[in-house]
Amino acid sequence: MAKKFPHSFEVCNCRHVTLGEIIYAIKERGANSLDDLAKLTDAGTACKCCKDSSSDIGEEKMELYLTQILEKFKK
Repeated sequence: MAKKFPHSFEVCNCRHVTLGEIIYAIKERGANSLDDLAKLTDAGTACKCCKDSSSDIGEEKMELYLTQILEKFKK
């Protein structure tokens, strides 16, 4: 995650979930898996393109995936 993303960056376009919401779910609500993020934020529950690059079916690849965010905040 070399690029710096603002907290308002929309990671999950289908459910309109921002990076800030995902970080909050990880840091404050204890999310530590894709399932946790799905339950707490709905991210990754529609088309699933935002989960990881292998799930991304779009012509243009996502800039940031949920797995990258989780990896950055793993304790």
